[in-house]
Amino acid sequence: MMRLRNYFLTGIVVTAPVAITAYLVWGFIGWVDGWVKPLIPHAYNPDNYLPFTIPGFGLVVAIVLLTLVGFLTANFIGRAVIRLGEYVLGQMPLVRSVYRGLKQIFETVLSGKSNTFKHVGLIEYPRKGVWSIVFLSTDVEGEISDTLMDKAGKMTAVFLPTTPNPTSGFLLYVPKSDIINLSMTVEEGAKLVISAGLVSPEFQARTKALDHTTDPIVKPEQE
Repeated sequence: MMRLRNYFLTGIVVTAPVAITAYLVWGFIGWVDGWVKPLIPHAYNPDNYLPFTIPGFGLVVAIVLLTLVGFLTANFIGRAVIRLGEYVLGQMPLVRSVYRGLKQIFETVLSGKSNTFKHVGLIEYPRKGVWSIVFLSTDVEGEISDTLMDKAGKMTAVFLPTTPNPTSGFLLYVPKSDIINLSMTVEEGAKLVISAGLVSPEFQARTKALDHTTDPIVKPEQE
């Protein structure tokens, strides 16, 4: 029974990540198809001619259209159209704030010049003596830096993720001196948060391996 139990658990460990990944990918493809396929003209939609649907066709069309939009935006006419559209959106009180915020976020995340979330650190939160993992964003600038410089010195913006969903969390402004930098990558830190501390980075395994190799050799007792 113990051997059967181990086989069963091994099967779960092997198949569960593959099944969950396939489920998420399939769900994403279906979500994109559900948005794009209704916009495709009837004459160009293969689902209207075939006895079965083609999953992922809407995703392919979306990728082609986005690439085409990027190509058109790169020339003079495209930039003029974008400026006109941004001007129109800028006249709408609520919409302009949402648009500018989203545009700045996407430009920051997708640009190669951004240093967003490239480091992992520890801060004392929510009280002294309790430590939390944070993702370091960037040094604080502008009004917040001006306001807090005299009180707390150089500040850093950090993102404190929640468990088990690291996409939600809190934005905190922390003095640089209060942050302990870690050598683990952001991906390893995200795994640690998602698993609630069950999946530790490889650094600990290497440390333990070194500890075992440096254990003193115990000599057998002499007769």
